[in-house]
Amino acid sequence: MAKKVIALVKLQLQAGQATPSPPVGPALGQHGVNIMEFCKAFNERTKSQEGTVIPALITIFSDRTFTFVTKTPPASFLIKKAAKLAKGAHAPRKETVGSITKSSIQEIAQLKMVDLNAKDLEGAMKIIEGSVKSMGLEVVEG
Repeated sequence: MAKKVIALVKLQLQAGQATPSPPVGPALGQHGVNIMEFCKAFNERTKSQEGTVIPALITIFSDRTFTFVTKTPPASFLIKKAAKLAKGAHAPRKETVGSITKSSIQEIAQLKMVDLNAKDLEGAMKIIEGSVKSMGLEVVEG
């Protein structure tokens, strides 16, 4: 018989650096999950990507066991990394804080393709370009 799912929890954590402190502790503790077990498993799975933010989708079952799936880093994180920025613009449509090349957008789109709702690379690039513009960056050829 299949286990009954009691909760789905989404978290964004630094790769290889999950600890029982917030946000992990409160999010998982309320469902009775062994928090240290999750932290050890997450850190082991993501240690090769240290310094990157990794979203995790955690499925919690009625017997307090869990499974989790890691996703690709958020587009905004990858865009800031490619543009070498700490953060986006305060007023994105009015000010420009930097630029990013088309080739960087293509690389990000290829990486994010599995998590995006796009049929092809062109569609994925348009999604990423929308994020770029909403962060106050301009797209340059290159």
